[in-house]
Amino acid sequence: MLLNTRPAVPSDIAECIVIRGKTRENAISKTRLAELGITEASWAAQVESGELPGRICLVEGQMAGYCFGSVSTGEIVVLALLPDYENQGMGKALLQSVMSDLKALGHARLFLGCAADPEVRSFGFYRHLGWRSTGQCDEYGDEVLEYVFATSIQV
Repeated sequence: MLLNTRPAVPSDIAECIVIRGKTRENAISKTRLAELGITEASWAAQVESGELPGRICLVEGQMAGYCFGSVSTGEIVVLALLPDYENQGMGKALLQSVMSDLKALGHARLFLGCAADPEVRSFGFYRHLGWRSTGQCDEYGDEVLEYVFATSIQV
C-alpha cells in the first residue's frame, strides 16, 4: 500500500476525533475527550499555533490514521489508526514522521504513555521501534516510554 501522508491542518481535527473513537484498542469517544478538555476547538487551536504538529495518512482520499506530538514537551500525544489499516506500516510511518519533526525542532528525547499490559498491541509496537520504559506511569495509569535519539560523535 502506498502511504499518502501530509501535515495535519486544523480542519482535520473533527475527523481525527471520529477516528479516535473507532480505534480497536484504547478508543476514546468525543464525549470522553471533551471531559478530558480535548475538544475540536482546543485541538485545532493547538495545531494552528504550531504547538501540536501532526501527520495525517490518507487512503483513497479518506483519513485512515494520524499522529501528533507536542513541540513544547516532546510528547507523542496520540497515534491512532482505523482498524482496517493496522499491520500495514501506516502507524510506524506516521510515528517516525512526527518523531523526525520533533527531533528537527531540537528534541533529543521523546516520550509517550503506553499501556503496560503486554496483551495490548501498543506495548510491543513501541518497544519494537526502540522505545524504552522509564519505570514511571502517567496520570492515566499508562507506562511512560521514552525514545532517545542517537547522538553523532564528533571526532
